[in-house]
Amino acid sequence: MQRITISVDETLATSLDSMAREKGYASRSEAVRDLVRGGLEQWHGEAHTGEHCVANLSYVVEHRVRALPQRLAEMQHAHHDLVAARTTVFLDHYHSLESVILKGPTQAVRAFADAVRSERGVRFGAVNLLRVQPDDTHNHADDHVHHGRKHLSPTL
Repeated sequence: MQRITISVDETLATSLDSMAREKGYASRSEAVRDLVRGGLEQWHGEAHTGEHCVANLSYVVEHRVRALPQRLAEMQHAHHDLVAARTTVFLDHYHSLESVILKGPTQAVRAFADAVRSERGVRFGAVNLLRVQPDDTHNHADDHVHHGRKHLSPTL
């Protein structure tokens, strides 16, 4: 393991300590490592195209916007190759939270997420993207058939 020394102002150090305590980290170093991993993964997701990913797209739908739920369903059906699953949580009479699990080429996943988030009546859209490497190699003795599917191993 390599040692990296950084200097931060008092406010940032206090915030880091609060976050580490609240999330149950044993040390500042563990908290910083987790933050760096997350930042690097976000940078990789934003900076690299052509690679594969899995992603969670979450957003709030305002059902009073004319035909919005139908448009979103049609978009998801049109991109059935990217959409792995979808769940809906009803928040009140007019809003629901949708979470869509996506997988496929990073550029296509990003384009789909951007199209959904730009729909009128979609609020608070966010994407959590995880780069993966499609792979058929095995490090275990069990033979099995993938039926045209590949393992999607996380990468960093």
